[in-house]
Amino acid sequence: MNAFSELMVFQRETCALEQVMGRLGWDQETMMPRGAAAQRSEEMAAMASVLHARRTDPRLGDWLEKAEAPDAAGAAALRLIARDFARATRVPARLAGELARVTSISQGLWAEARERDDLASFLPTLAQVVALKREEAAALADGGDPYDALLDEYEPGASSAEIAAMFDRMRPRLVALREAVLGRARTPPPLKGLFDRDAQLRLTRKLAETFGYDFGTGRLDLAVHPFSSGSGADVRITTRIAEDDPFNCLYSTIHEVGHAVYEQQIDPAYRLTPLGQGVSMGVHESQSRIFENQLGRSRAFCGWLHGVMAAEFGDMGLDGPEAFYATVNRVTAGYIRTEADEVHYNLHIMLRFDLERALIAGDLAVPDLEEAWNTRFAADFGSPVDRSAHGLLQDVHWPVGLFGYFPTYTLGNVHAGCLHAALRRDLPDLDAGLAEGDLRPALEWLREKVQRHGGLHEARALIEQATGAPPNEAPLLEYLERKFGALYGV
Repeated sequence: MNAFSELMVFQRETCALEQVMGRLGWDQETMMPRGAAAQRSEEMAAMASVLHARRTDPRLGDWLEKAEAPDAAGAAALRLIARDFARATRVPARLAGELARVTSISQGLWAEARERDDLASFLPTLAQVVALKREEAAALADGGDPYDALLDEYEPGASSAEIAAMFDRMRPRLVALREAVLGRARTPPPLKGLFDRDAQLRLTRKLAETFGYDFGTGRLDLAVHPFSSGSGADVRITTRIAEDDPFNCLYSTIHEVGHAVYEQQIDPAYRLTPLGQGVSMGVHESQSRIFENQLGRSRAFCGWLHGVMAAEFGDMGLDGPEAFYATVNRVTAGYIRTEADEVHYNLHIMLRFDLERALIAGDLAVPDLEEAWNTRFAADFGSPVDRSAHGLLQDVHWPVGLFGYFPTYTLGNVHAGCLHAALRRDLPDLDAGLAEGDLRPALEWLREKVQRHGGLHEARALIEQATGAPPNEAPLLEYLERKFGALYGV
């Protein structure tokens, strides 16, 4: 075999092992008995060590130097392997294993602390995670910006300065829209009554299939924090159920289905290669957010969903499809990011982005983090945080070391805004299908423009190729102002 073929055989095995490690993480969130946490942390550390050894194998450097790509896909694969090799060789094996061990333990301790609303018991563990991530960031940065080095894991090529500038442009318009909407006397009512758990799960499966999820290569389970896991022929999703709030379950599921369908629709030829997964978390979030919001919360789709829910649950205390649409898009200044409406969501992300940058830079200490969170929340949302489970403890990201991940949610919203404008330009009759619960034209457009390419193109180039223009925040902000201006008469 030539150098390129040898490299791709080696890389295929590495990708397979990465999927195995991902399955361990899925099991930990869904099926693993609580008593197995300590052993699982050792298993995760062992897998991390094996993977780190493969990612830093000296043969990779030799193969990369000699390999000649046979086509565009091969060239993209070489680019991604070289990038990952450069990153991996900067991180000591000891640190990679310790990060896997500590974050595995931290995940279980976070879930218990969140359930008990007991931040104090978790802060020492969080401090360990932050210290390890600072060490990793310094190693990866190699003299550059440590936070940018972590951000690059999720959004290659992006910089915190660029993101901060975009957030600064967005914040005034988001705050103005928030104040205008909340200043209106009319507020849509919430749903009334309790909604049976089994019925919610039945409807959840129906919605997943409606949005293109293939249960032949996937499954749906319950977890504390909804997520999607896997790629190719094994892509799993989770959701959670609240009997007094079915939208929590239904829209969390639609969101995770967006991630999962992206992975399921990548060209099968790319499976177990560097191209066989989403190109960046920002692009990944664009798929989940356009599924959840621009499609799933549209007036046309809500008309169909109202009929489906009424058939399943009966009277929901709302006067018809228009009232249902208004309730689905109800704007309230709640505490929880994953339950936030479209007006508030990006303000949640901006809060987390600023705090985690300060944490990694060493400008904010873990013992001071809750006070900083609560102060910022009160300033941005106009009310104090009532308990830790509604504040610092609500998200799993920092406990498991995902620093640099949060800004990709708003990048995803920005990309979704661009994609939605192009989608409606290309499919002017889109609402006719949505009103019948027919997502196929939209799903096919997204598959062709974004999903099938996997990691073939760089993120920014992919969005520009799909929409005909460089990604920017204007389409998202115009969509939000138009939609909520009409709903609330502002």
